[in-house]
Amino acid sequence: MTVFWGYFLCAMATCVIIAGDYYFKLAVEEGQGLVSPKVLLGCALYAASAGLWFVSMRFISLAQVGVAASIFTLLALTALGHVVFEERIAHRDVIGITLAIGAVLVMARTA
Repeated sequence: MTVFWGYFLCAMATCVIIAGDYYFKLAVEEGQGLVSPKVLLGCALYAASAGLWFVSMRFISLAQVGVAASIFTLLALTALGHVVFEERIAHRDVIGITLAIGAVLVMARTA
């Protein structure tokens, strides 16, 4: 059961970081400055995720956290960019994502 909580907290930390990325992207698209509310919110979300990372590493190893976070981040940011910001996903991107996930899965077996 403790491994479940480690991966769950890792996924939550990744979601919080992605929320921070979302606000950074909005700030950039709106031409806002470094101390705008959206940038500061993004920074606060990044800081909050650090606490989740810390707690997740009480249940799983750093290598396991890194591997899981890589998969969560890769898929979630690709989906966010495509769905929310209407970024195009080319065939080359799909191949790259597939290869990256394969590499992460190979690393997960050794973690």
